[in-house]
This record gives sequence, C-alpha cells and structure tokens, in this order.
Amino acid sequence: MNKDLNNNNLKKSSDKNDLKEQLNSIKSFMRKYLSGINIWIIVIVVITLWAAQGLHTIDEPEVGLVKRFGKHVRTVGPGLHYHIPAPVETVIPVDVKSVRKIEVGYETISPPPDPKYRSNKEEALMLTADNNIVHIEFAVQYKIQNAENYAFNVIDARTLLKEMAEAVMREEIAKTNFEDIITTSRGEIAQSVHTSLQKLVNSYDTGMMVENVKLQDANPPQPVTAAFDDVNSAKENKENYINQANAYANEVIPQAEGKAAHVINKAEAYKQEKVARAEGDVAKFKNVLTEYKMGSKDVTRTRLYIEAIEGILPNTEKIILPKNKEGSSVLKLLDLNKLRNTGGQSK
Repeated sequence: MNKDLNNNNLKKSSDKNDLKEQLNSIKSFMRKYLSGINIWIIVIVVITLWAAQGLHTIDEPEVGLVKRFGKHVRTVGPGLHYHIPAPVETVIPVDVKSVRKIEVGYETISPPPDPKYRSNKEEALMLTADNNIVHIEFAVQYKIQNAENYAFNVIDARTLLKEMAEAVMREEIAKTNFEDIITTSRGEIAQSVHTSLQKLVNSYDTGMMVENVKLQDANPPQPVTAAFDDVNSAKENKENYINQANAYANEVIPQAEGKAAHVINKAEAYKQEKVARAEGDVAKFKNVLTEYKMGSKDVTRTRLYIEAIEGILPNTEKIILPKNKEGSSVLKLLDLNKLRNTGGQSK
C-alpha cells in the first residue's frame, strides 16, 4: 500500500511539473511576441477585421432591415451599404418584389415541367350552405408590401396567411350552395375571398399584399364523384334534348309561318281577282241591262247568246244560221219523220 501511495505522489508531482512548463512556455511567447508594438498591431488587425464585416450588399428585389441591439433603426435599399458589425447591428434582407404562393387543400411535391400534387383532405373538405361537402383546392399569390411589418409583427407570416386563407374560404363556401360552387360561382368565390383575405391581412399589420386567389379545384368528394358524374350526365342530356327541341321549333315554326303567309297571300290574291272579276261582270251586266231596257232586246239577247257560245266552245268553229219560217235556226240535215212515213224509202 505504501508503494501505491508513492506512485500517486510521483504522478501528481509529474503533472505539476508539466503544467509549470506550459505556463512558462506561454509567458515566454507573450514576452517575445506580445510586448509593446506587437500588441497594438494585433489589436488594430482584429478591429479592422471586425469593422470589415459591416460591409454588405442588398440585392435588387430586396431591402435591408438594420437592427441595433435588436431594435429596428433603418431600412436600406438595393446596393452596397455599411452597418456596425455584430453584435451591435445586424441586417435582415427581405425580398419585396417576388410573388410568393401558398397552397391550401393540396401541396406541390414535384415542380414543373412534370408537376405532381398531393391532396390534403383536412384542408380541402368544406361544408356548403345547403349542408353538402365539397372538395376545395386553391392557391394564394402574395407579395411583401411592408418589410418592417412583415419581419417584426409576425413570427411565421406564411403559416399565418395560410390559416387566414383557409378560414376565409370556409366562410365563403358556407354561404354558397353546392351546385353554384362547382358550376357558375367559382370566379365570384375567388374574388370575394381575395377581398376578405386582404382586409383580414391588413387588420393584423402583416405587411403582405394578396395578389390573386386561384380556385384550382371545386368538386364533390372522391367517394361520391361517380354518382355526381351520373347526375351531371343526365342533366347534360336533358339540356341537349331541350336545345334540340328548341332548334327544331325554331326551324319548323318559321317554315310553317312562311307557308301560312304564302297561302294567305295566295287566297287574298284569289279573293281580289274574284272580286274584281265579279265587279267587272256586274258592270258588264248593268251595261247589257241598260241596252236591253232601251228596246234592242232581240239584238242584245242574240249577242249574249253568241258570247256565251264563244265562252263555252272557245276553240271550236261555229256557224250561226238565221231562223227559218218556222222560227227555228236548226239546220235539218235528215227529216226522220218523213222517212218513218214513207217506210224508210227516199224519193
């Protein structure tokens, strides 16, 4: 045991000697290199290197927010600038010109030219005014309008904007019927969300400006898509049949109206013709009646007879014979009474 104690004492004595040698080496180095002018040179070099860290460049789409001991003191634009190096001052660059985007209801997992997307049902499924569920996917494009508010008033501006956008969209969907959402009201919904979201963003002094709201998808949930497509197909067929019937009606009705107008015009012309002819006949009859009453009854009667024959037989050669002594104008070519009396023999 005495032997172990002696070994420990020897080891401690050796460690003390090593420590003394290291301290002596440091003292020797300091006396040799850090005495007098050398110390000032080192101090100047260190201060120069520290001061050089204050040079910084702000890129074109950015502004620089300069903080002194954590407090914002000034904002600088693009170009070369100087600030007191850390820990006195620090510079936060903020891009104020690029258009940024958040996605609600989906996320892009592979960018163009071969984009791929993944749906987020927790964000996408929303309740409509008529108590139906609709699958909504939309994107919000925004820019930083006020860099100071964006950097200092909001801890996580992107997450905050996404939550605001989802809340505003849910409120708008809750006021709209399912049928309108998936058919005719997409543009109105996007515009309304844009306006309401900008008001909400401004109320929190986030420094962001909403550029656009794009409603990417508005459809029924996946499990009922097939049934919904069948309903839509039936509605489209109904509309097609209605359109075909209207087109046929638009084609047939004008044709029927045209034919009816033609028949009416033809009947009117026929009427006018008959009336005119009747009026002419009446005038003619009156003239004949006047002549007849004036005393030339036989002549008038004969003329009327001749005119009637000409009208009845217009293309036949006519021979008019004077009356014989018996008062008849019929030409007897064969006297049958005489033949009967003579027994059929002629003289």
